[in-house]
Amino acid sequence: MRFLLFFLFAVVARSSLIERFEKWVHDFKVKFDNYKTYDGVFKKWVVNHKFIEEVNSKNLTYKLGHNQFSGMDSSDFSQYLGISRILYQDYKQLLHINKPIDVLGKVPESVNWVKKGGVTPVKDQGQCGSCWSFSTTGAVEGAYYVKTGALESFSEQQLVDCDNYLNGGKDLGCKGGLMDNAFTWISKNNGLCTEKDYPYVSGTIQKSESCQKSCSNVKNSKVISFVDVITKSDDEMMKALSLQPVSIAIEADNKEFQLYKSGVFTGKCGTELDHGVLVVGYGSLDGSDYYLVKNSWSTSWGDDGYIMLGRGTQYNGGEGQCGMLLQASYPVL
Repeated sequence: MRFLLFFLFAVVARSSLIERFEKWVHDFKVKFDNYKTYDGVFKKWVVNHKFIEEVNSKNLTYKLGHNQFSGMDSSDFSQYLGISRILYQDYKQLLHINKPIDVLGKVPESVNWVKKGGVTPVKDQGQCGSCWSFSTTGAVEGAYYVKTGALESFSEQQLVDCDNYLNGGKDLGCKGGLMDNAFTWISKNNGLCTEKDYPYVSGTIQKSESCQKSCSNVKNSKVISFVDVITKSDDEMMKALSLQPVSIAIEADNKEFQLYKSGVFTGKCGTELDHGVLVVGYGSLDGSDYYLVKNSWSTSWGDDGYIMLGRGTQYNGGEGQCGMLLQASYPVL
């Protein structure tokens, strides 16, 4: 009898999981080549589902949830997004002169550039390691807003296609890049085109093949210089954010980061930088200090495309949650 009850319970549990999985497949329009592929994704989804339930049962400062990456293991996830440690490995080879940021008076208790109107809607890099270009355009959009009072969406595709050795740049398109390199290229190029005039296609099957010269750079979008924020300093980061949004690199290959949904992310997260994002503010929630970070994985990931990373010296010996205080910079237009 006990065996029969256990068997029935297992059947019901699996049936429930299949129903949830099918709903996820429908919601995220997931396609399968064959049953073998279906079964493989289902098994990975179940592992992630159980991980989500386990973490959420601990009543932490953050919650996990299903998103477009729920059917992927860590290897699939990194491969899909083109996650690469080139960001910090190359950055460490460059000469950086970091000076304290000068601001008048004390920094505010909180800053939110989204509410101020200086941040464009969340974008989606798709299946391409172009995160560096989204971090760059986000910082330029913020700087442009501060300079002109207008919000403009700039072209990531122009950076992906044109910021390379053939065109006077140093980045590698879908294979990675550095935000400081991109700021330098924008300076040499006398600005950037708009997203509308040079739309993003690298995240889809369609690929842009070469640097297009037909669009016109937006007036006042030329990067005059850029500031590398002093590392391992919350004070300097908050000073920078009081002025404008800031480009940063983080480690994003953590499973909890992959499945993050809401709250202040205070979980274990390393400092092997592999992903470029944009810090757009800071504040406190239910007693937990945080930085508000805009990602480029669409609004279906995280809290409508954002994550709150824990703020304070307790994270990675002062290097910041997910290493976010190790490589921060912003452009001056």
